Amino acid sequence: MAEHHEPKKRKSGTQAAWVIDRPVVLVGMMGVGKTSIGKRLAARLGAPFVDSDDEIEKAAGLSITEIFARFGEGYFRDGERRVIARLIEGEPKVIATGGGAFVNDDTRALILERATSIWLNADVKVLADRVSRRDHRPLLQGNDPVTVLTDLGKLRNPIYAAANLHIRSDTSPHVRTVENILKALSA
Repeated sequence: MAEHHEPKKRKSGTQAAWVIDRPVVLVGMMGVGKTSIGKRLAARLGAPFVDSDDEIEKAAGLSITEIFARFGEGYFRDGERRVIARLIEGEPKVIATGGGAFVNDDTRALILERATSIWLNADVKVLADRVSRRDHRPLLQGNDPVTVLTDLGKLRNPIYAAANLHIRSDTSPHVRTVENILKALSA
């Protein structure tokens, strides 16, 4: 497993600001809150935030749903790996990844070597409630969210467990999850 780097607190005026020396990459199932938690975490860390799915769509000029439909999941995962490799370069930032990104062996190895990975984990019912609010997730098209998420969890959770840190995401405000991440990063 990659070496864990702790953020340092630095006084900036009257507020304490965190300083990270490598990217923080959020991994976990769809609907766990990687993007919304990531934005809040980046603000607390004073670091940029990027969502790898948004960057993939920009690079391809297509939505993720369109990429899956036209080219298939294998093509998408290869592009995802290349985009995440690019995002990890440069100044440290908070990166939210798609639910399947960390499952890819090459992408996971890159993240574990070059970043601090955080697995955001939530109960299937919480995830199903969150993903049912929007219909843009290719793996859920025409399928029962609880069934799909349960099956994906059986496959993916043992892989997500390789992440440096494990944080629960529940129905509490995302601010609380961010606080738990900051405590874990400091430990």
